[in-house]
Amino acid sequence: MVLSDKDRQLIAAIQGGLPLVAKPYAAIAAQLGLTEAGVISRLETLQAAGMIKRMGVVVRHRELGYRANAMVVWDIPDDQVERIGELLAGETCVTLCYQRPRRLPAWPYNLFCMIHGSERDSVLWRLEQIIAHHGLEKIPHNVLFSGHSFKQRGAHYVETGKQPWDKRTSHG
Repeated sequence: MVLSDKDRQLIAAIQGGLPLVAKPYAAIAAQLGLTEAGVISRLETLQAAGMIKRMGVVVRHRELGYRANAMVVWDIPDDQVERIGELLAGETCVTLCYQRPRRLPAWPYNLFCMIHGSERDSVLWRLEQIIAHHGLEKIPHNVLFSGHSFKQRGAHYVETGKQPWDKRTSHG
């Protein structure tokens, strides 16, 4: 698939985030001289063609008061990863959960989940509750708290002329 100039403009318009208005696609359409239905249809086409991998929300947790962010890494038996991953992902305090290959011998962990909280003790308490609720006491795991918050943003597909180090592109 070859991107048209309008496709590039559309991707550039969304890659920094959708406008925080009641009808974000209509706002983008007005900016680009398109219809709201046309924007939605074109985004669906670009996604179906693999030009846009996915669309989602980037939440900047620290701005919402969540200062203790822990990645809990688990060494789950391979035949239980999917089941336990679904259990963990279903917990309200778990914001993401995914499987990755082990990197033996140094890294035996194959399931990762993120828990956010206002303080470390609350995150550790939530983890204890999850472990007890799902009977995970014998599953080896490690808790890795974030020490630094890096710039959070979605994927960028089209160069907009601003460089990543340009303060005008900073999202916190």
